[in-house]
Amino acid sequence: MNNLRISAKLAVAFAAMIGVSAVSSIVLFFSLQQISDAADAATRSMSLAAKIETVMAHMIDQQNSMRAFVANPAETSQAESYAETQAIVDKGLDDFAATTQVPEQKARIEVMRKAVLAWRAEVGDPIMAMARNPETVEQARELAGKPSLGSIREAKTAISDAAAELVAMRNATRDAAQTTANAALLIGGLASIAVAVAMAALLGRTISAPVNAMNALMRRLAAGDNSVEIKGAERRDEIGEMAAAVQVFKDAAIEKVRLEEEAEGQRRQAEVDRLERERLKAIEEEQDRIAISALGEALDRLAGGDLTHRINVEFAPKALKLREDFNAAAAKLRNTLQAINGSTSGVRSGSDEIALAADDLSRRTEQQAANLEETAAALDQITATVRKTAAGAQDASGLVADARKGAEESGRVVDRAVSAMGEIEESSKQIAQIIGVIDEIAFQTNLLALNAGVEAARAGDAGKGFAVVASEVRALAQRSAEAAKEIKGLISTSSEQVKQGVDLVGQTGSALQQIVKQVADIDRLVSEIAASAKEQATGLHEVNAAVNQMDQMTQQNAAMVEESTAATQSLRGEAGELAGLVGQFRVGEGDIDSNPVHAAQARLNQAMRAA
Repeated sequence: MNNLRISAKLAVAFAAMIGVSAVSSIVLFFSLQQISDAADAATRSMSLAAKIETVMAHMIDQQNSMRAFVANPAETSQAESYAETQAIVDKGLDDFAATTQVPEQKARIEVMRKAVLAWRAEVGDPIMAMARNPETVEQARELAGKPSLGSIREAKTAISDAAAELVAMRNATRDAAQTTANAALLIGGLASIAVAVAMAALLGRTISAPVNAMNALMRRLAAGDNSVEIKGAERRDEIGEMAAAVQVFKDAAIEKVRLEEEAEGQRRQAEVDRLERERLKAIEEEQDRIAISALGEALDRLAGGDLTHRINVEFAPKALKLREDFNAAAAKLRNTLQAINGSTSGVRSGSDEIALAADDLSRRTEQQAANLEETAAALDQITATVRKTAAGAQDASGLVADARKGAEESGRVVDRAVSAMGEIEESSKQIAQIIGVIDEIAFQTNLLALNAGVEAARAGDAGKGFAVVASEVRALAQRSAEAAKEIKGLISTSSEQVKQGVDLVGQTGSALQQIVKQVADIDRLVSEIAASAKEQATGLHEVNAAVNQMDQMTQQNAAMVEESTAATQSLRGEAGELAGLVGQFRVGEGDIDSNPVHAAQARLNQAMRAA
């Protein structure tokens, strides 16, 4: 224990007390758990015992209902009560079997169930049936008066006795667990008190007693008692460091006393040979005085924290070693504190630079996060626009496809129109031929009518009637010829118009074919545009997702940078406190101005002003 630091001793003491408390708490917890389990089990057993008593009471009620019905079969309510109590008994047995967790009790409840069923099959139901028959009602009354629940009572008694034993056993378990809990609480408390007392005694023996002893030694040493024995210098804790420092002061005091004694001896020596060495003695006394004064002043300056003071006066050769030892000790102590100061300043300077860099990184990270957020928003808008464009291109592709189908259908209609025009032209030619035939017939009819008129004129009065007929036939033939001529002209005009219509329809068909071809090309281009827009939308969505992920990572980096900045500020504060403690010692001229801590602080302030 003497080699452990004070913090380690305190940690061991608290760990011992916590360990004892933890062990007692664990034992107490498990004991209380056993008490709770035993109490629950006992309550469950008592509840089941009460439930089986209720079942038995309902069984007796069923028997009483049977006897009441046998006594007065006209009272149908007793028969209904018999059936109702039967259902209640069955439900109670089922609830008991479902609730109990003891296999033996489950077996006993089955025995009781069989006894109940046997009673119903052999006693209850047959007697109820006999009571409903007037011829057997007297026999039923005789049988109903006999005791018949013996086996059921025995099964119930076995269950109740077993439940009572379980309750007693669980109460015993609960009492044992309670005893264990009380013992754990008592022993744990006593052990905690004992460990606390032991740790207090141990800490008092290893910390308080050595510190008090060291204070007493330092008082005696300050009073001039150089015979004190410095104990504990071999320890590796703070007490050992204090003992080593006190040993240095003791050695210096002893050396001072030795020098004084040596000077006194020299004075006695000079007194014996005063006449011969009076001048030398005076010189030596002066040197001793100077040495003692210089050493005392140096010790006072050292006690005041001034590590820059050195003994520069000339000592006598016999005191020269003392001056060199003191200067060496002061220089070593000064170098040690300067090294600590340098390390502290390095830590402080590094923490300042880290804090400055972390602040700069935090600002850049925040700016980058803002830029990424704006980029993500812009990409969202672009993605939405491209998606809308893709949707429009898709719709345009559908419209172009519909237009293509309409153009193709129009082309087919035009083809059918051209075919119909051709058929009309052929029909017109045939009609023209038929009209020509009719014209010839009218011409021949006119000739025949003319000949008939001539012949009728030759016949005289006998041919007048025939002449009139011939005249009418001739007139009819002329009208037919004129009508045929008009129809022929109309057919010629219609044929010309049909030819023009055929040409126009053909041109329309060619134009529609060209339109269909161009619409097909447009459909292909629009489909390619829609596919390209869809691919662009997909790519922009992936880019947007990547930018969002980068935004999240950048925000996380910003949070980590803020945590690093806070940790660096904490380190900077602790380094400043350590530098303040070390700064209490003077280690050289201009130590405040040339202190690396102050220089680093100045550089940091200048950098912050520049930022």
